[in-house]
Amino acid sequence: MTAPFVILTGASGAGKTTLARYYLNHYPAECDVFFFDAIGVPAADAMERDYGSGPAWQRARTLEWMARIRPCLSTRRPVLFEGQMKIAFIKEALTTHQITTAHVVLLDCDDVTRTARLRGDRSQSELANPIMMNWARCLREEAFELGVETLDTGHKSLAQCIAHLKPRLFSETVV
Repeated sequence: MTAPFVILTGASGAGKTTLARYYLNHYPAECDVFFFDAIGVPAADAMERDYGSGPAWQRARTLEWMARIRPCLSTRRPVLFEGQMKIAFIKEALTTHQITTAHVVLLDCDDVTRTARLRGDRSQSELANPIMMNWARCLREEAFELGVETLDTGHKSLAQCIAHLKPRLFSETVV
Protein backbone atom coordinates (compact mmCIF):
# COMPACT_ATOMS: atom_id res chain seq x y z
CA MET A 1 0.00 0.00 0.00
CA THR A 2 1.29 3.44 -0.87
CA ALA A 3 0.84 6.60 1.11
CA PRO A 4 -1.61 9.28 -0.02
CA PHE A 5 0.14 11.69 -2.38
CA VAL A 6 -1.25 15.13 -3.22
CA ILE A 7 0.43 17.40 -5.75
CA LEU A 8 -0.50 21.08 -5.76
CA THR A 9 0.31 23.10 -8.84
CA GLY A 10 -0.71 26.58 -9.92
CA ALA A 11 0.65 29.97 -10.89
CA SER A 12 2.18 32.35 -8.38
CA GLY A 13 -0.32 33.72 -5.90
CA ALA A 14 -2.71 30.76 -6.04
CA GLY A 15 -1.97 29.66 -2.47
CA LYS A 16 0.24 26.58 -2.96
CA THR A 17 2.95 27.60 -0.53
CA THR A 18 0.47 28.90 2.05
CA LEU A 19 -1.38 25.57 2.11
CA ALA A 20 1.81 23.49 2.08
CA ARG A 21 3.27 25.51 4.96
CA TYR A 22 0.08 25.01 6.91
CA TYR A 23 0.42 21.23 6.66
CA LEU A 24 4.17 21.41 7.35
CA ASN A 25 3.59 23.47 10.51
CA HIS A 26 0.48 21.73 11.82
CA TYR A 27 1.16 18.09 10.87
CA PRO A 28 4.96 17.69 10.89
CA ALA A 29 4.79 14.19 12.39
CA GLU A 30 1.93 13.02 10.15
CA CYS A 31 2.78 14.37 6.70
CA ASP A 32 5.86 14.90 4.53
CA VAL A 33 5.80 18.21 2.67
CA PHE A 34 8.06 19.07 -0.26
CA PHE A 35 8.49 22.38 -2.07
CA PHE A 36 9.52 22.38 -5.75
CA ASP A 37 11.58 25.55 -5.33
CA ALA A 38 13.72 23.91 -2.63
CA ILE A 39 15.98 22.71 -5.46
CA GLY A 40 16.70 26.33 -6.35
CA VAL A 41 15.40 28.16 -9.36
CA PRO A 42 18.13 29.44 -11.67
CA ALA A 43 17.89 32.59 -13.73
CA ALA A 44 16.16 32.30 -17.10
CA ASP A 45 19.46 32.54 -18.99
CA ALA A 46 20.87 29.59 -17.01
CA MET A 47 17.75 27.52 -17.78
CA GLU A 48 18.17 28.40 -21.44
CA ARG A 49 21.88 27.60 -21.43
CA ASP A 50 21.67 24.33 -19.48
CA TYR A 51 18.32 22.94 -20.65
CA GLY A 52 17.41 24.82 -23.81
CA SER A 53 14.42 26.60 -22.25
CA GLY A 54 12.57 27.32 -19.02
CA PRO A 55 9.93 24.67 -19.75
CA ALA A 56 12.63 22.06 -20.43
CA TRP A 57 14.19 22.88 -17.04
CA GLN A 58 10.78 22.61 -15.36
CA ARG A 59 10.14 19.24 -17.01
CA ALA A 60 13.55 17.87 -15.96
CA ARG A 61 13.11 19.05 -12.38
CA THR A 62 9.57 17.64 -12.17
CA LEU A 63 10.93 14.24 -13.25
CA GLU A 64 13.72 14.58 -10.67
CA TRP A 65 11.26 15.45 -7.89
CA MET A 66 9.07 12.42 -8.59
CA ALA A 67 12.18 10.21 -8.41
CA ARG A 68 12.99 11.75 -5.01
CA ILE A 69 9.43 11.41 -3.70
CA ARG A 70 8.70 7.88 -4.92
CA PRO A 71 10.57 6.13 -2.03
CA CYS A 72 8.59 8.21 0.48
CA LEU A 73 5.38 6.70 -0.84
CA SER A 74 6.28 3.27 0.47
CA THR A 75 5.74 4.59 3.99
CA ARG A 76 2.24 5.20 5.25
CA ARG A 77 2.90 8.93 5.78
CA PRO A 78 0.97 11.17 3.41
CA VAL A 79 3.05 13.28 1.05
CA LEU A 80 2.21 16.80 -0.12
CA PHE A 81 4.22 18.38 -2.94
CA GLU A 82 3.75 21.92 -4.21
CA GLY A 83 5.20 23.80 -7.15
CA GLN A 84 4.57 25.57 -10.41
CA MET A 85 4.57 22.74 -12.90
CA LYS A 86 2.76 22.05 -16.12
CA ILE A 87 0.26 19.29 -15.50
CA ALA A 88 1.56 17.38 -18.53
CA PHE A 89 5.03 17.31 -16.90
CA ILE A 90 3.51 16.02 -13.66
CA LYS A 91 1.61 13.28 -15.50
CA GLU A 92 4.74 12.29 -17.44
CA ALA A 93 6.82 12.15 -14.26
CA LEU A 94 4.21 10.07 -12.47
CA THR A 95 4.10 7.61 -15.36
CA THR A 96 7.90 7.49 -15.65
CA HIS A 97 8.27 6.67 -11.96
CA GLN A 98 5.24 4.35 -11.87
CA ILE A 99 3.34 6.42 -9.32
CA THR A 100 -0.33 5.62 -9.77
CA THR A 101 -1.95 7.00 -6.63
CA ALA A 102 -1.16 10.72 -6.89
CA HIS A 103 -3.97 13.25 -6.68
CA VAL A 104 -3.13 16.39 -8.68
CA VAL A 105 -4.91 19.60 -7.74
CA LEU A 106 -4.62 22.89 -9.59
CA LEU A 107 -4.90 25.79 -7.17
CA ASP A 108 -6.29 28.78 -8.98
CA CYS A 109 -7.80 32.20 -8.40
CA ASP A 110 -8.98 35.09 -10.53
CA ASP A 111 -6.47 37.66 -11.78
CA VAL A 112 -7.67 40.37 -9.38
CA THR A 113 -7.12 38.11 -6.37
CA ARG A 114 -3.76 36.92 -7.72
CA THR A 115 -2.60 40.49 -8.28
CA ALA A 116 -3.70 41.56 -4.79
CA ARG A 117 -1.86 38.61 -3.21
CA LEU A 118 1.31 39.19 -5.18
CA ARG A 119 1.37 42.93 -4.53
CA GLY A 120 0.20 42.73 -0.92
CA ASP A 121 0.92 39.66 1.16
CA ARG A 122 3.90 38.47 -0.87
CA SER A 123 5.45 41.80 -1.84
CA GLN A 124 6.23 40.41 -5.29
CA SER A 125 4.49 42.98 -7.44
CA GLU A 126 6.91 42.19 -10.28
CA LEU A 127 5.06 38.86 -10.68
CA ALA A 128 1.67 40.53 -11.05
CA ASN A 129 2.07 40.85 -14.80
CA PRO A 130 0.45 39.63 -18.02
CA ILE A 131 2.93 36.74 -18.29
CA MET A 132 1.83 35.33 -14.91
CA MET A 133 -1.84 35.83 -15.74
CA ASN A 134 -1.32 34.00 -19.03
CA TRP A 135 0.52 31.17 -17.21
CA ALA A 136 -2.45 30.86 -14.84
CA ARG A 137 -4.84 30.73 -17.82
CA CYS A 138 -2.72 28.05 -19.52
CA LEU A 139 -2.70 25.91 -16.36
CA ARG A 140 -6.47 26.37 -16.00
CA GLU A 141 -7.03 25.22 -19.60
CA GLU A 142 -4.62 22.30 -19.18
CA ALA A 143 -6.40 21.17 -15.98
CA PHE A 144 -9.74 21.25 -17.79
CA GLU A 145 -8.38 19.32 -20.78
CA LEU A 146 -6.73 16.66 -18.60
CA GLY A 147 -9.57 16.34 -16.11
CA VAL A 148 -7.53 17.58 -13.15
CA GLU A 149 -9.33 18.91 -10.09
CA THR A 150 -9.24 22.69 -9.66
CA LEU A 151 -9.57 24.37 -6.29
CA ASP A 152 -10.51 28.06 -6.55
CA THR A 153 -8.67 29.58 -3.60
CA GLY A 154 -9.86 33.07 -4.47
CA HIS A 155 -13.37 32.38 -3.22
CA LYS A 156 -12.53 30.20 -0.23
CA SER A 157 -10.95 30.94 3.11
CA LEU A 158 -7.72 29.26 4.14
CA ALA A 159 -9.74 27.08 6.52
CA GLN A 160 -12.00 25.97 3.65
CA CYS A 161 -9.01 25.12 1.45
CA ILE A 162 -7.41 23.14 4.27
CA ALA A 163 -10.66 21.26 4.87
CA HIS A 164 -10.91 20.53 1.13
CA LEU A 165 -7.44 18.99 0.94
CA LYS A 166 -7.37 17.21 4.30
CA PRO A 167 -9.39 14.12 3.25
CA ARG A 168 -7.13 13.71 0.21
CA LEU A 169 -4.09 13.53 2.50
CA PHE A 170 -5.47 11.72 5.52
CA SER A 171 -7.76 8.74 5.21
CA GLU A 172 -8.36 8.85 8.98
CA THR A 173 -9.15 11.92 11.02
CA VAL A 174 -5.99 13.65 12.22
CA VAL A 175 -6.44 15.76 15.33
